[in-house]
Order: sequence, then C-alpha cells, then structure tokens
Amino acid sequence: MGKQARKKLRPVAAVTAVAVMALSALSVRAPSVAAATGPDTVQQNLNRLVRSDGLPAALASVTERAGRTRTYVAGVGDLATGSKVPRDGQVRIGSNTKTFTAVVVLQLVGEGRVGLDAPVDTYLPGLVRGEDIDGRHITVRQLLQHTSGLPNYTEHDDLQPRPYHPRDLLDIALRHKADFAPGAKWAYSNTNYVLAGLIAEKVTGRPLAQEIDRRIIQRLGLRHTYFPAPGDVTIREPHPHGYHRESANGPLRDITEMDPSWSWAAGQLISTNSDLNRFFSELLRGRLLPDAQLAQMRTTVPADYFGRGAGYGLGLVSRPLSCGGVYWGHGGSFPGYETRGGATEHGRRAAHIAVTTQPTDKTVMERVDATVDEALCP
Repeated sequence: MGKQARKKLRPVAAVTAVAVMALSALSVRAPSVAAATGPDTVQQNLNRLVRSDGLPAALASVTERAGRTRTYVAGVGDLATGSKVPRDGQVRIGSNTKTFTAVVVLQLVGEGRVGLDAPVDTYLPGLVRGEDIDGRHITVRQLLQHTSGLPNYTEHDDLQPRPYHPRDLLDIALRHKADFAPGAKWAYSNTNYVLAGLIAEKVTGRPLAQEIDRRIIQRLGLRHTYFPAPGDVTIREPHPHGYHRESANGPLRDITEMDPSWSWAAGQLISTNSDLNRFFSELLRGRLLPDAQLAQMRTTVPADYFGRGAGYGLGLVSRPLSCGGVYWGHGGSFPGYETRGGATEHGRRAAHIAVTTQPTDKTVMERVDATVDEALCP
C-alpha cells in the first residue's frame, strides 16, 4: 500500500484490541469484481466478499438519480447467534467523520468566523507547540487538507480502551517531531482533525457533537446518524457486529463494543450507508455549504494514499470512475468496520458499502472499491 501502509491493530489488555490505526480510507482501484452486469451485480459482489473472501458481513446502499435507494446485505450479523444482517444497519463510519467536521469548519468560514488561511494560533493561542511544531505557522486550510506536517497521534501510541478528551489526543501527537514543514507536502494525520474540531468548539462555544448534529444531521434528516458520547461503547440501533483478527489465520473476535472517544472529530460518528449517501449527495448539491466554500472543499491535491488518481480536498476525496469522471466521498476505518463510497457530480448517484472487519488483504479492498465503482457506473 505504499508509504502510507495501513497500521495494524495492536493488542491491549486481555479482552480487546487497541483502537490504533490510520482512521483512513486506503484503497487501490481494481478494474472489476464480477463479470455479471445488471441490477444484481452489487448483490453478487457482496456475496463474493462473504463466501470467497471470508468477511462476516457486507452491506450496501445505492441511491439512483431519481432518489430511489436499494439496500443489500450478505453474510451474518452476529457470528455467535447466526442472526441476519440488518438491512441498512448502523456501523462505525470512521474517517467519514472528517467530512462532517470539515463541513462545520467551512460553514464557520462562510459565516466569517473562521479564516481558512488564518493560523491555528488565531483560535487556539499557544496550544500547538512541539519539536518543529508551531501553531503560528499552521493554517486552518492545512489542517483540513492534511498538509500541516503534524504527526499522526494514532501512529505513535497504544491507545487504551477508556474515554479520552481531545486534548489528550493532541498531547500524544505533540510528544513527537513534525513530519515536515507546514505546506511542504501531503500526509494523512488524524491530529489535523482533532485540531479542526477544537477550533470549531472554541469559535462556537459548543461541543463539536452538538454542532454536527445541529448543522448537518438535523438539517438533512439523517435519522440514523449520531455522535456517541465518550464512554458509550454501544451502537444504538440494529447493527451487524464488528470483528477483528489478531493474525491472518486467527479467529474473528467480536469488538463491536468500544469506547470511540479516541477518534473524536477524526472518526467517532455512527451512521448507515443510506444516511451517508444522503449526506454526500446533499453536500455536493450545495445544501450544506455556500458555493465558495464548496469550491474550496473540492479543490484537491494529489493523494495516491487513497488510490491511483485520487485527490484530497478539505475533508473530501475524489476518485476516478471507470466510466469517466470522478466520485466524491471519504471512506472510513474503525476497528471492526470498513466503509467505502461516495456520490457522483451534483449528487446524482450515490453508493456506500460497509464490511464488518478490516480486511488485511489488499485484493479484498480492491474488490470493495470496485463494487462501489460498478454501483456508480450503471
């Protein structure tokens, strides 16, 4: 997977797996996953992911231009009981959360309360200091676009299964040297979005969870999306269980219940595939941002970390489609779950897929990504 290879989970304690990983959307494009065409291709591909690739479950939602949404499931929702996979069940969406956080910050930019090219110190004076790290020389734009050079806190320390405050996560990052000078290049770092969330809280005077709920979730009617509180290890609504293997041949361990606060503004949200379809579609239609801020969000730099030809904007990723053009989304990793997907230009068509373990085989992720491509290229 190149320089930004996935960081594997490492064990902590005796009963869980540490929630340390890139909270990323690593992907490598594949030309195809199935020879079949037509309306059942998505279902056939999900079946293959379960039967041939050994994933416990796979869920998908495809929203067509006319607004019709089709949902698909394959596999087993709970390996212990053999229960069915709930259609459009809730999952931990990992780094898709970054797009929500970016929207809140860009709304504040549109309101004149945050400047994209203002230094972080404008809003969090004196907070960001470390070896070769100075918040007076890092801009808000660089946070949102991963060009700040800030070290990624999830790459350096074992995070324990306990509640975290965002400042705890920042402290972990600031114990390490900067990766590069601000603006010198691009590198994925969850620390950027912890700071973006802290800026939103400082400017609004309200918790980030409330701002995401008020500004996005309620506005779009995302009825199955929420920001769990620190210490809330559960998933509220029907959901497939999430699993993790300690080794390639090891047994699948149920890690569904986990305190999510270690990921905060970078990856804490819980949602469904259909809610994600609606979110990205409405974002691209201009429902959430003024034209100027949406244009900034869609201005990308190369980010092959997300696959060949991918670009990273301000919390938004573009990927090429096999049928021409691109689609916009993000993708997310969280222990027990992987999500991939996005929407085509102007939100005309959207698709998201979730699987209930983090695949370690690159070819499996290629097939997940290619299923998204086929769903968006009817």
